[in-house]
Amino acid sequence: MTKLKLFLISFYLIIPSFLFSQEEAINPILNKSLQKIAVEFRTETNFNKAQYFFTNQKWDSTLVYCMKQLNSNQNKELADYCHYLRGNSFRQLKLFREAKKELNLVSKKFVFYPLVNKTLGECSLEIKEFEKAIYYFNEVEKSPNFDKQGIKIRIIYENLGVSYLHLSQFNKAEEYLFKSKKLLEKEKKSESLFLLYTNIANLYYVQYKDQQAIPYFEKAYSLSKKIKDFESKEMASKNMSVVEENKGNNFKKALIYRKEFDQWKDSINNQNKVWAVADFEKKFAVAQKQKQIKVLEVENQLKNSQRNWLFFSAICLLFLLTAGVYLYAQKVKNAKIILLQKDKLDELNATKDQLFSIVSHDLRSSVNALKTSNAKLSATLETKNYDELNQLIIQNSGIANGAYSLLDNLLHWALLQTKQLYFHKESVHLFSIVQQIEYDYKPLLIDKSIAFENSVSKNIFIFVDLDSLKIVLRNLLDNAIKFSNENGKISFYTQENNSEPCQLVLQDTGLGMDEDTIAAILKDNELLAKKEKSEAIGTGLGMQLCKQMIKKNGGAIRIESELHKGTKMILTFLKTEQNG
Repeated sequence: MTKLKLFLISFYLIIPSFLFSQEEAINPILNKSLQKIAVEFRTETNFNKAQYFFTNQKWDSTLVYCMKQLNSNQNKELADYCHYLRGNSFRQLKLFREAKKELNLVSKKFVFYPLVNKTLGECSLEIKEFEKAIYYFNEVEKSPNFDKQGIKIRIIYENLGVSYLHLSQFNKAEEYLFKSKKLLEKEKKSESLFLLYTNIANLYYVQYKDQQAIPYFEKAYSLSKKIKDFESKEMASKNMSVVEENKGNNFKKALIYRKEFDQWKDSINNQNKVWAVADFEKKFAVAQKQKQIKVLEVENQLKNSQRNWLFFSAICLLFLLTAGVYLYAQKVKNAKIILLQKDKLDELNATKDQLFSIVSHDLRSSVNALKTSNAKLSATLETKNYDELNQLIIQNSGIANGAYSLLDNLLHWALLQTKQLYFHKESVHLFSIVQQIEYDYKPLLIDKSIAFENSVSKNIFIFVDLDSLKIVLRNLLDNAIKFSNENGKISFYTQENNSEPCQLVLQDTGLGMDEDTIAAILKDNELLAKKEKSEAIGTGLGMQLCKQMIKKNGGAIRIESELHKGTKMILTFLKTEQNG
Protein backbone atom coordinates (compact mmCIF):
# COMPACT_ATOMS: atom_id res chain seq x y z
CA MET A 1 0.00 0.00 0.00
CA THR A 2 1.40 3.44 -0.91
CA LYS A 3 1.90 6.28 1.57
CA LEU A 4 -0.88 8.21 -0.14
CA LYS A 5 -3.26 5.33 0.31
CA LEU A 6 -2.37 4.96 3.95
CA PHE A 7 -3.03 8.66 4.46
CA LEU A 8 -6.45 8.35 2.85
CA ILE A 9 -7.47 5.49 5.10
CA SER A 10 -6.16 6.92 8.35
CA PHE A 11 -7.32 10.50 7.78
CA TYR A 12 -10.72 9.96 6.20
CA LEU A 13 -12.03 6.92 8.07
CA ILE A 14 -15.13 8.63 9.37
CA ILE A 15 -16.63 8.50 12.86
CA PRO A 16 -20.23 9.27 12.01
CA SER A 17 -20.89 12.19 14.32
CA PHE A 18 -22.08 13.99 11.20
CA LEU A 19 -25.09 11.66 11.05
CA PHE A 20 -26.81 13.45 13.88
CA SER A 21 -28.53 16.24 11.98
CA GLN A 22 -30.04 19.27 13.67
CA GLU A 23 -33.60 17.96 13.43
CA GLU A 24 -32.55 14.86 15.36
CA ALA A 25 -31.27 16.92 18.33
CA ILE A 26 -34.88 17.03 19.60
CA ASN A 27 -36.88 13.85 19.06
CA PRO A 28 -40.46 14.94 18.12
CA ILE A 29 -42.09 11.99 19.93
CA LEU A 30 -40.02 12.67 23.05
CA ASN A 31 -40.94 16.35 22.77
CA LYS A 32 -44.68 15.56 22.79
CA SER A 33 -44.22 13.32 25.80
CA LEU A 34 -42.31 16.08 27.62
CA GLN A 35 -45.12 18.56 26.97
CA LYS A 36 -47.66 16.07 28.29
CA ILE A 37 -45.59 15.41 31.43
CA ALA A 38 -45.11 19.17 31.95
CA VAL A 39 -48.90 19.64 31.94
CA GLU A 40 -49.36 16.74 34.35
CA PHE A 41 -46.72 18.17 36.73
CA ARG A 42 -47.52 21.83 36.14
CA THR A 43 -46.60 22.72 39.72
CA GLU A 44 -43.02 21.53 39.18
CA THR A 45 -41.61 24.86 37.95
CA ASN A 46 -38.05 23.63 37.55
CA PHE A 47 -39.08 20.68 35.36
CA ASN A 48 -41.28 22.91 33.20
CA LYS A 49 -38.38 25.31 32.67
CA ALA A 50 -36.01 22.42 31.92
CA GLN A 51 -38.50 21.06 29.35
CA TYR A 52 -38.85 24.52 27.74
CA PHE A 53 -35.10 25.08 27.49
CA PHE A 54 -34.51 21.55 26.16
CA THR A 55 -37.14 22.02 23.45
CA ASN A 56 -35.46 25.30 22.46
CA GLN A 57 -32.01 23.66 22.53
CA LYS A 58 -30.67 25.79 25.38
CA TRP A 59 -28.44 23.06 26.72
CA ASP A 60 -26.76 24.95 29.60
CA SER A 61 -30.10 26.13 31.02
CA THR A 62 -31.49 22.58 30.64
CA LEU A 63 -28.64 21.23 32.78
CA VAL A 64 -29.23 23.84 35.50
CA TYR A 65 -33.00 23.37 35.85
CA CYS A 66 -32.83 19.56 35.62
CA MET A 67 -30.38 19.59 38.54
CA LYS A 68 -32.69 21.93 40.49
CA GLN A 69 -35.56 19.52 39.84
CA LEU A 70 -33.52 16.51 40.96
CA ASN A 71 -32.56 18.33 44.18
CA SER A 72 -36.10 19.47 44.96
CA ASN A 73 -38.21 16.39 44.11
CA GLN A 74 -37.59 12.63 44.27
CA ASN A 75 -40.34 11.54 41.82
CA LYS A 76 -38.79 8.60 39.91
CA GLU A 77 -40.57 9.33 36.62
CA LEU A 78 -39.41 12.96 36.59
CA ALA A 79 -35.94 11.86 37.73
CA ASP A 80 -35.61 9.56 34.69
CA TYR A 81 -36.66 12.38 32.36
CA CYS A 82 -34.22 14.79 34.04
CA HIS A 83 -31.27 12.38 33.81
CA TYR A 84 -32.03 11.76 30.14
CA LEU A 85 -32.36 15.50 29.38
CA ARG A 86 -29.03 16.16 31.14
CA GLY A 87 -27.33 13.30 29.31
CA ASN A 88 -28.62 14.49 25.93
CA SER A 89 -27.57 18.08 26.74
CA PHE A 90 -24.05 16.95 27.68
CA ARG A 91 -23.94 15.02 24.38
CA GLN A 92 -24.93 18.13 22.40
CA LEU A 93 -22.22 20.08 24.24
CA LYS A 94 -19.73 17.32 23.23
CA LEU A 95 -19.06 16.33 26.84
CA PHE A 96 -19.47 12.66 26.01
CA ARG A 97 -18.11 11.00 29.17
CA GLU A 98 -20.29 13.23 31.38
CA ALA A 99 -23.22 12.34 29.12
CA LYS A 100 -22.62 8.61 29.65
CA LYS A 101 -22.42 9.04 33.43
CA GLU A 102 -25.76 10.85 33.46
CA LEU A 103 -27.49 8.42 31.08
CA ASN A 104 -26.41 5.43 33.18
CA LEU A 105 -28.48 6.90 36.04
CA VAL A 106 -31.70 6.45 34.02
CA SER A 107 -33.86 3.55 35.20
CA LYS A 108 -34.36 0.69 32.72
CA LYS A 109 -38.10 1.09 33.30
CA PHE A 110 -37.93 4.49 31.59
CA VAL A 111 -40.39 4.50 28.68
CA PHE A 112 -37.78 6.00 26.35
CA TYR A 113 -34.96 3.63 27.33
CA PRO A 114 -34.24 2.74 23.64
CA LEU A 115 -33.39 6.44 23.17
CA VAL A 116 -31.07 6.17 26.17
CA ASN A 117 -29.22 3.24 24.57
CA LYS A 118 -29.05 5.08 21.24
CA THR A 119 -27.49 8.14 22.89
CA LEU A 120 -25.08 5.95 24.91
CA GLY A 121 -24.01 4.27 21.66
CA GLU A 122 -23.44 7.63 19.97
CA CYS A 123 -21.33 8.87 22.90
CA SER A 124 -19.27 5.65 22.92
CA LEU A 125 -18.70 6.03 19.18
CA GLU A 126 -17.54 9.62 19.65
CA ILE A 127 -14.92 8.61 22.25
CA LYS A 128 -13.89 5.56 20.17
CA GLU A 129 -15.22 2.89 22.54
CA PHE A 130 -16.42 0.85 19.58
CA GLU A 131 -17.23 -2.42 21.36
CA LYS A 132 -19.43 -0.59 23.87
CA ALA A 133 -21.07 1.30 21.01
CA ILE A 134 -21.92 -2.01 19.32
CA TYR A 135 -23.46 -3.28 22.57
CA TYR A 136 -25.71 -0.24 22.96
CA PHE A 137 -26.80 -0.18 19.30
CA ASN A 138 -27.59 -3.90 19.45
CA GLU A 139 -29.77 -3.21 22.50
CA VAL A 140 -31.66 -0.60 20.49
CA GLU A 141 -32.12 -3.07 17.62
CA LYS A 142 -33.52 -5.66 20.05
CA SER A 143 -36.05 -3.19 21.52
CA PRO A 144 -39.58 -4.06 20.32
CA ASN A 145 -40.91 -0.46 20.11
CA PHE A 146 -37.85 1.58 19.07
CA ASP A 147 -39.49 2.66 15.79
CA LYS A 148 -42.41 4.17 17.74
CA GLN A 149 -39.94 6.42 19.55
CA GLY A 150 -38.74 8.12 16.38
CA ILE A 151 -35.50 6.10 16.09
CA LYS A 152 -34.45 5.46 12.49
CA ILE A 153 -33.08 1.95 12.10
CA ARG A 154 -30.91 2.97 9.15
CA ILE A 155 -28.85 5.20 11.49
CA ILE A 156 -28.44 2.30 13.93
CA TYR A 157 -27.29 0.07 11.04
CA GLU A 158 -24.78 2.62 9.80
CA ASN A 159 -23.38 3.26 13.29
CA LEU A 160 -22.97 -0.50 13.78
CA GLY A 161 -21.25 -0.72 10.38
CA VAL A 162 -18.82 2.06 11.27
CA SER A 163 -18.11 0.52 14.68
CA TYR A 164 -17.29 -2.86 13.10
CA LEU A 165 -15.19 -1.07 10.45
CA HIS A 166 -13.02 0.50 13.16
CA LEU A 167 -12.63 -2.93 14.76
CA SER A 168 -11.58 -4.36 11.34
CA GLN A 169 -14.54 -6.77 11.34
CA PHE A 170 -15.16 -6.10 7.68
CA ASN A 171 -17.87 -8.68 6.96
CA LYS A 172 -20.05 -7.35 9.77
CA ALA A 173 -19.31 -3.78 8.73
CA GLU A 174 -20.31 -4.52 5.13
CA GLU A 175 -23.53 -6.24 6.25
CA TYR A 176 -24.76 -3.29 8.31
CA LEU A 177 -23.57 -0.56 5.95
CA PHE A 178 -25.48 -2.14 3.08
CA LYS A 179 -28.58 -2.58 5.26
CA SER A 180 -28.43 1.15 5.91
CA LYS A 181 -27.77 1.86 2.23
CA LYS A 182 -30.88 -0.03 1.16
CA LEU A 183 -33.08 2.08 3.46
CA LEU A 184 -31.32 5.41 2.93
CA GLU A 185 -31.46 5.30 -0.89
CA LYS A 186 -35.26 5.30 -0.60
CA GLU A 187 -35.14 8.52 1.46
CA LYS A 188 -32.75 10.23 -1.02
CA LYS A 189 -31.03 12.43 1.59
CA SER A 190 -27.88 13.77 -0.06
CA GLU A 191 -25.81 14.53 3.08
CA SER A 192 -26.52 11.18 4.73
CA LEU A 193 -25.89 9.30 1.47
CA PHE A 194 -22.59 11.15 1.02
CA LEU A 195 -21.33 9.97 4.42
CA LEU A 196 -22.61 6.42 3.92
CA TYR A 197 -20.95 6.11 0.48
CA THR A 198 -17.70 7.45 1.95
CA ASN A 199 -17.84 4.87 4.76
CA ILE A 200 -18.47 2.04 2.26
CA ALA A 201 -15.62 3.30 0.07
CA ASN A 202 -13.27 3.31 3.09
CA LEU A 203 -14.47 -0.20 4.00
CA TYR A 204 -13.30 -1.53 0.62
CA TYR A 205 -10.23 0.69 0.39
CA VAL A 206 -8.79 -0.54 3.69
CA GLN A 207 -9.09 -4.10 2.30
CA TYR A 208 -7.26 -3.14 -0.94
CA LYS A 209 -10.49 -3.61 -2.92
CA ASP A 210 -9.90 -0.51 -5.01
CA GLN A 211 -12.26 -1.47 -7.82
CA GLN A 212 -15.15 -1.70 -5.36
CA ALA A 213 -14.13 1.38 -3.38
CA ILE A 214 -13.61 3.87 -6.22
CA PRO A 215 -17.26 3.88 -7.51
CA TYR A 216 -18.42 4.82 -4.02
CA PHE A 217 -15.82 7.58 -3.75
CA GLU A 218 -17.12 8.88 -7.09
CA LYS A 219 -20.75 8.68 -5.91
CA ALA A 220 -19.81 10.56 -2.74
CA TYR A 221 -18.02 13.22 -4.78
CA SER A 222 -21.07 13.62 -7.03
CA LEU A 223 -23.35 14.04 -4.00
CA SER A 224 -20.99 16.61 -2.45
CA LYS A 225 -21.98 18.98 -5.27
CA LYS A 226 -25.56 19.03 -3.92
CA ILE A 227 -24.76 19.75 -0.26
CA LYS A 228 -23.64 22.96 1.41
CA ASP A 229 -21.25 21.60 4.05
CA PHE A 230 -17.72 22.79 3.16
CA GLU A 231 -16.03 20.01 5.17
CA SER A 232 -17.88 17.37 3.15
CA LYS A 233 -16.93 19.04 -0.12
CA GLU A 234 -13.32 19.29 1.05
CA MET A 235 -13.35 15.60 2.07
CA ALA A 236 -14.80 14.45 -1.26
CA SER A 237 -12.27 16.43 -3.32
CA LYS A 238 -9.33 15.18 -1.22
CA ASN A 239 -10.49 11.56 -1.52
CA MET A 240 -10.81 11.81 -5.31
CA SER A 241 -7.38 13.45 -5.53
CA VAL A 242 -5.74 10.59 -3.60
CA VAL A 243 -7.68 8.00 -5.64
CA GLU A 244 -6.40 9.50 -8.90
CA GLU A 245 -2.85 9.69 -7.53
CA ASN A 246 -2.99 5.99 -6.57
CA LYS A 247 -4.14 5.06 -10.08
CA GLY A 248 -0.85 6.52 -11.30
CA ASN A 249 -2.05 7.31 -14.82
CA ASN A 250 -3.95 10.59 -14.50
CA PHE A 251 -2.00 13.06 -12.36
CA LYS A 252 -3.59 15.98 -14.23
CA LYS A 253 -7.04 14.98 -12.93
CA ALA A 254 -5.60 14.44 -9.44
CA LEU A 255 -4.20 17.98 -9.57
CA ILE A 256 -7.64 19.35 -10.48
CA TYR A 257 -9.18 17.62 -7.44
CA ARG A 258 -6.29 18.81 -5.26
CA LYS A 259 -6.89 22.43 -6.33
CA GLU A 260 -10.61 22.03 -5.66
CA PHE A 261 -9.75 20.69 -2.19
CA ASP A 262 -7.56 23.73 -1.50
CA GLN A 263 -10.38 26.04 -2.58
CA TRP A 264 -12.87 24.47 -0.13
CA LYS A 265 -10.23 24.52 2.58
CA ASP A 266 -9.99 28.29 2.52
CA SER A 267 -12.53 29.78 4.90
CA ILE A 268 -14.29 33.10 4.45
CA ASN A 269 -12.29 34.57 7.33
CA ASN A 270 -9.01 33.53 5.70
CA GLN A 271 -10.16 35.07 2.44
CA ASN A 272 -10.92 38.32 4.23
CA LYS A 273 -7.47 38.29 5.77
CA VAL A 274 -5.89 37.67 2.35
CA TRP A 275 -7.88 40.54 0.87
CA ALA A 276 -6.84 42.83 3.73
CA VAL A 277 -3.16 41.92 3.28
CA ALA A 278 -3.42 42.40 -0.50
CA ASP A 279 -5.03 45.81 0.01
CA PHE A 280 -2.29 46.83 2.44
CA GLU A 281 0.41 45.64 0.02
CA LYS A 282 -1.24 47.59 -2.78
CA LYS A 283 -1.32 50.80 -0.72
CA PHE A 284 2.29 50.26 0.33
CA ALA A 285 3.36 49.75 -3.31
CA VAL A 286 1.51 52.93 -4.37
CA ALA A 287 3.21 54.91 -1.56
CA GLN A 288 6.62 53.59 -2.64
CA LYS A 289 5.92 54.56 -6.25
CA GLN A 290 4.87 58.05 -5.18
CA LYS A 291 8.11 58.45 -3.24
CA GLN A 292 10.10 57.37 -6.31
CA ILE A 293 8.18 59.84 -8.47
CA LYS A 294 8.90 62.65 -6.00
CA VAL A 295 12.60 61.78 -5.95
CA LEU A 296 12.70 61.79 -9.75
CA GLU A 297 10.86 65.11 -9.85
CA VAL A 298 13.41 66.65 -7.47
CA GLU A 299 16.28 65.28 -9.54
CA ASN A 300 14.75 66.67 -12.72
CA GLN A 301 14.26 70.06 -11.07
CA LEU A 302 17.92 70.11 -9.99
CA LYS A 303 19.08 69.18 -13.48
CA ASN A 304 16.87 71.84 -15.03
CA SER A 305 18.18 74.40 -12.51
CA GLN A 306 21.79 73.58 -13.30
CA ARG A 307 21.16 73.62 -17.05
CA ASN A 308 19.25 76.87 -17.06
CA TRP A 309 20.91 78.91 -14.28
CA LEU A 310 21.84 81.67 -16.72
CA PHE A 311 18.27 81.97 -17.90
CA PHE A 312 16.95 82.17 -14.33
CA SER A 313 19.54 84.83 -13.48
CA ALA A 314 18.28 86.97 -16.35
CA ILE A 315 14.69 86.89 -15.21
CA CYS A 316 15.40 86.92 -11.47
CA LEU A 317 13.54 90.16 -10.82
CA LEU A 318 10.47 88.95 -12.70
CA PHE A 319 10.58 85.67 -10.81
CA LEU A 320 10.81 87.43 -7.44
CA LEU A 321 7.81 89.55 -8.31
CA THR A 322 5.84 86.52 -9.46
CA ALA A 323 6.92 84.56 -6.40
CA GLY A 324 5.80 87.36 -4.14
CA VAL A 325 2.36 87.43 -5.75
CA TYR A 326 2.15 83.65 -5.59
CA LEU A 327 3.20 83.52 -1.93
CA TYR A 328 0.68 86.18 -1.03
CA ALA A 329 -2.07 84.26 -2.87
CA GLN A 330 -1.02 81.05 -1.14
CA LYS A 331 -1.03 82.81 2.22
CA VAL A 332 -4.58 84.03 1.62
CA LYS A 333 -5.64 80.59 0.38
CA ASN A 334 -4.02 78.84 3.36
CA ALA A 335 -5.67 81.28 5.74
CA LYS A 336 -9.07 80.40 4.25
CA ILE A 337 -8.30 76.67 4.48
CA ILE A 338 -7.17 77.02 8.11
CA LEU A 339 -10.33 78.98 8.94
CA LEU A 340 -12.53 76.30 7.36
CA GLN A 341 -10.60 73.57 9.14
CA LYS A 342 -10.96 75.45 12.44
CA ASP A 343 -14.73 75.72 11.97
CA LYS A 344 -14.93 72.02 11.10
CA LEU A 345 -12.73 71.11 14.07
CA ASP A 346 -14.88 73.22 16.41
CA GLU A 347 -17.98 71.48 15.09
CA LEU A 348 -16.40 68.05 15.53
CA ASN A 349 -15.21 68.90 19.05
CA ALA A 350 -18.69 70.12 19.97
CA THR A 351 -20.18 66.89 18.59
CA LYS A 352 -17.54 64.85 20.40
CA ASP A 353 -18.19 66.63 23.71
CA GLN A 354 -21.93 66.18 23.31
CA LEU A 355 -21.49 62.52 22.36
CA PHE A 356 -19.21 61.74 25.30
CA SER A 357 -21.49 63.65 27.66
CA ILE A 358 -24.57 61.60 26.72
CA VAL A 359 -22.67 58.30 26.34
CA SER A 360 -21.10 58.78 29.79
CA HIS A 361 -24.57 59.64 31.16
CA ASP A 362 -26.04 56.44 29.67
CA LEU A 363 -23.13 54.31 30.87
CA ARG A 364 -23.25 55.90 34.33
CA SER A 365 -26.98 55.20 34.49
CA SER A 366 -26.46 51.59 33.37
CA VAL A 367 -23.63 51.01 35.84
CA ASN A 368 -25.61 52.63 38.67
CA ALA A 369 -28.65 50.48 37.81
CA LEU A 370 -26.41 47.39 37.73
CA LYS A 371 -24.88 48.38 41.08
CA THR A 372 -28.33 48.80 42.66
CA SER A 373 -29.56 45.54 41.13
CA ASN A 374 -26.47 43.68 42.38
CA ALA A 375 -27.14 44.94 45.89
CA LYS A 376 -30.68 43.55 45.64
CA LEU A 377 -29.22 40.35 44.18
CA SER A 378 -26.90 39.95 47.19
CA ALA A 379 -29.79 40.46 49.59
CA THR A 380 -31.98 38.01 47.64
CA LEU A 381 -29.24 35.35 47.77
CA GLU A 382 -29.32 35.51 51.56
CA THR A 383 -33.10 34.98 51.60
CA LYS A 384 -32.86 32.26 48.89
CA ASN A 385 -35.84 33.74 47.05
CA TYR A 386 -35.11 32.02 43.71
CA ASP A 387 -38.00 33.56 41.75
CA GLU A 388 -36.91 37.11 42.65
CA LEU A 389 -33.29 36.05 42.07
CA ASN A 390 -34.17 34.89 38.56
CA GLN A 391 -35.91 38.23 37.84
CA LEU A 392 -32.89 40.18 39.07
CA ILE A 393 -30.55 38.11 36.90
CA ILE A 394 -32.78 38.78 33.86
CA GLN A 395 -32.81 42.49 34.79
CA ASN A 396 -28.99 42.54 35.10
CA SER A 397 -28.72 40.82 31.73
CA GLY A 398 -30.97 43.46 30.15
CA ILE A 399 -28.90 46.30 31.64
CA ALA A 400 -25.64 44.69 30.46
CA ASN A 401 -27.08 44.09 26.98
CA GLY A 402 -28.15 47.75 26.76
CA ALA A 403 -24.68 48.98 27.74
CA TYR A 404 -23.08 46.51 25.35
CA SER A 405 -25.29 47.69 22.46
CA LEU A 406 -24.37 51.32 23.21
CA LEU A 407 -20.63 50.54 23.20
CA ASP A 408 -20.98 48.36 20.10
CA ASN A 409 -22.73 51.19 18.24
CA LEU A 410 -20.07 53.64 19.43
CA LEU A 411 -17.31 51.36 18.10
CA HIS A 412 -18.93 50.90 14.70
CA TRP A 413 -19.74 54.62 14.45
CA ALA A 414 -16.08 55.49 15.18
CA LEU A 415 -14.85 52.94 12.60
CA LEU A 416 -17.32 54.31 10.07
CA GLN A 417 -16.25 57.93 10.69
CA THR A 418 -12.55 57.03 10.35
CA LYS A 419 -13.25 54.90 7.25
CA GLN A 420 -11.82 51.77 8.88
CA LEU A 421 -15.01 49.69 8.66
CA TYR A 422 -14.62 46.89 6.10
CA PHE A 423 -17.49 46.54 3.60
CA HIS A 424 -17.92 43.49 1.34
CA LYS A 425 -21.20 43.29 -0.55
CA GLU A 426 -22.57 39.87 -1.44
CA SER A 427 -25.84 38.08 -2.11
CA VAL A 428 -27.70 37.57 1.20
CA HIS A 429 -30.81 35.48 1.95
CA LEU A 430 -33.02 38.03 3.71
CA PHE A 431 -35.38 35.60 5.50
CA SER A 432 -32.46 33.77 7.18
CA ILE A 433 -30.91 37.02 8.46
CA VAL A 434 -34.20 38.18 10.01
CA GLN A 435 -34.53 34.70 11.57
CA GLN A 436 -31.04 35.06 13.13
CA ILE A 437 -31.88 38.52 14.53
CA GLU A 438 -35.11 37.13 16.02
CA TYR A 439 -33.12 34.35 17.73
CA ASP A 440 -30.67 36.90 19.26
CA TYR A 441 -33.52 38.99 20.72
CA LYS A 442 -35.80 36.12 21.77
CA PRO A 443 -35.17 36.62 25.52
CA LEU A 444 -36.07 40.35 25.32
CA LEU A 445 -39.21 39.55 23.33
CA ILE A 446 -40.27 36.90 25.83
CA ASP A 447 -39.50 39.22 28.76
CA LYS A 448 -41.97 41.86 27.44
CA SER A 449 -44.42 39.24 26.06
CA ILE A 450 -44.04 40.73 22.56
CA ALA A 451 -45.22 38.59 19.63
CA PHE A 452 -42.76 38.39 16.73
CA GLU A 453 -43.73 37.57 13.14
CA ASN A 454 -41.26 36.93 10.30
CA SER A 455 -43.23 37.17 7.04
CA VAL A 456 -40.23 37.95 4.82
CA SER A 457 -40.39 36.13 1.50
CA LYS A 458 -38.07 33.12 1.46
CA ASN A 459 -37.23 33.75 -2.22
CA ILE A 460 -35.58 37.15 -1.77
CA PHE A 461 -31.81 37.68 -1.98
CA ILE A 462 -30.42 41.22 -1.63
CA PHE A 463 -26.98 42.65 -2.48
CA VAL A 464 -25.53 44.10 0.76
CA ASP A 465 -22.68 43.82 3.25
CA LEU A 466 -23.82 41.10 5.68
CA ASP A 467 -22.27 42.48 8.90
CA SER A 468 -23.61 46.02 8.41
CA LEU A 469 -27.10 44.65 7.56
CA LYS A 470 -27.14 42.74 10.87
CA ILE A 471 -26.10 45.91 12.75
CA VAL A 472 -28.96 47.86 11.12
CA LEU A 473 -31.61 45.21 11.85
CA ARG A 474 -30.41 44.68 15.43
CA ASN A 475 -30.59 48.42 16.18
CA LEU A 476 -34.04 48.81 14.63
CA LEU A 477 -35.41 45.72 16.42
CA ASP A 478 -33.86 46.87 19.70
CA ASN A 479 -35.63 50.26 19.34
CA ALA A 480 -38.92 48.55 18.44
CA ILE A 481 -38.74 46.39 21.60
CA LYS A 482 -37.69 49.35 23.75
CA PHE A 483 -40.66 51.51 22.68
CA SER A 484 -43.26 48.72 22.57
CA ASN A 485 -45.62 48.00 25.43
CA GLU A 486 -46.03 44.55 26.93
CA ASN A 487 -48.13 42.12 24.84
CA GLY A 488 -47.33 44.14 21.73
CA LYS A 489 -46.38 42.81 18.31
CA ILE A 490 -43.38 43.30 16.00
CA SER A 491 -43.44 42.14 12.36
CA PHE A 492 -40.91 41.86 9.55
CA TYR A 493 -42.33 41.58 6.02
CA THR A 494 -41.44 42.49 2.44
CA GLN A 495 -43.12 44.58 -0.22
CA GLU A 496 -41.66 43.85 -3.65
CA ASN A 497 -42.21 42.88 -7.24
CA ASN A 498 -39.89 41.55 -9.93
CA SER A 499 -39.04 44.94 -11.48
CA GLU A 500 -38.38 47.06 -8.36
CA PRO A 501 -35.96 46.95 -5.40
CA CYS A 502 -36.94 45.00 -2.30
CA GLN A 503 -38.69 46.88 0.50
CA LEU A 504 -38.19 45.37 3.97
CA VAL A 505 -40.71 46.64 6.55
CA LEU A 506 -40.26 46.49 10.34
CA GLN A 507 -43.63 47.30 11.97
CA ASP A 508 -44.36 47.60 15.69
CA THR A 509 -47.41 48.49 17.79
CA GLY A 510 -45.43 50.73 20.17
CA LEU A 511 -45.51 54.39 21.20
CA GLY A 512 -45.10 55.82 17.71
CA MET A 513 -43.72 59.27 16.76
CA ASP A 514 -45.01 62.62 15.56
CA GLU A 515 -43.88 64.27 12.30
CA ASP A 516 -41.32 66.52 14.02
CA THR A 517 -39.60 63.53 15.64
CA ILE A 518 -39.50 61.66 12.29
CA ALA A 519 -38.00 64.70 10.57
CA ALA A 520 -35.36 65.06 13.31
CA ILE A 521 -34.40 61.39 13.06
CA LEU A 522 -34.06 61.48 9.26
CA LYS A 523 -32.16 64.81 9.24
CA ASP A 524 -28.57 64.56 7.98
CA ASN A 525 -25.83 64.92 10.61
CA GLU A 526 -28.40 64.59 13.41
CA LEU A 527 -26.08 62.69 15.73
CA LEU A 528 -27.87 63.00 19.08
CA ALA A 529 -31.52 62.64 19.97
CA LYS A 530 -33.54 62.78 23.18
CA LYS A 531 -36.79 60.85 23.27
CA GLU A 532 -39.92 62.19 24.91
CA LYS A 533 -39.96 59.36 27.43
CA SER A 534 -37.73 60.58 30.25
CA GLU A 535 -36.58 57.09 31.16
CA ALA A 536 -35.47 56.36 27.58
CA ILE A 537 -32.68 58.85 26.91
CA GLY A 538 -30.11 57.76 24.35
CA THR A 539 -27.39 59.02 22.07
CA GLY A 540 -29.38 58.47 18.87
CA LEU A 541 -26.11 56.93 17.71
CA GLY A 542 -27.78 53.67 16.68
CA MET A 543 -30.14 55.46 14.28
CA GLN A 544 -27.32 57.58 12.83
CA LEU A 545 -25.27 54.41 12.37
CA CYS A 546 -28.22 52.71 10.63
CA LYS A 547 -28.69 55.62 8.20
CA GLN A 548 -25.02 55.70 7.22
CA MET A 549 -24.75 51.93 6.79
CA ILE A 550 -27.96 51.76 4.73
CA LYS A 551 -26.56 54.53 2.51
CA LYS A 552 -23.23 52.70 2.07
CA ASN A 553 -25.19 49.61 1.00
CA GLY A 554 -26.99 51.63 -1.70
CA GLY A 555 -30.28 51.53 0.17
CA ALA A 556 -32.75 53.99 1.65
CA ILE A 557 -34.87 54.32 4.79
CA ARG A 558 -38.35 55.78 5.24
CA ILE A 559 -40.46 56.09 8.42
CA GLU A 560 -44.25 56.00 8.74
CA SER A 561 -45.62 56.58 12.25
CA GLU A 562 -48.32 58.15 14.41
CA LEU A 563 -48.31 58.74 18.16
CA HIS A 564 -49.69 55.74 20.09
CA LYS A 565 -50.31 53.85 16.80
CA GLY A 566 -46.96 52.21 16.22
CA THR A 567 -44.18 52.71 13.68
CA LYS A 568 -43.12 51.34 10.28
CA MET A 569 -39.42 51.39 9.34
CA ILE A 570 -39.25 50.81 5.55
CA LEU A 571 -35.80 49.82 4.19
CA THR A 572 -35.11 49.62 0.45
CA PHE A 573 -32.30 47.42 -0.95
CA LEU A 574 -31.25 46.15 -4.37
CA LYS A 575 -32.20 42.55 -5.15
CA THR A 576 -29.86 40.00 -6.77
CA GLU A 577 -30.43 37.60 -9.67
CA GLN A 578 -31.05 34.66 -7.29
CA ASN A 579 -34.56 35.91 -6.41
CA GLY A 580 -37.20 33.40 -7.44
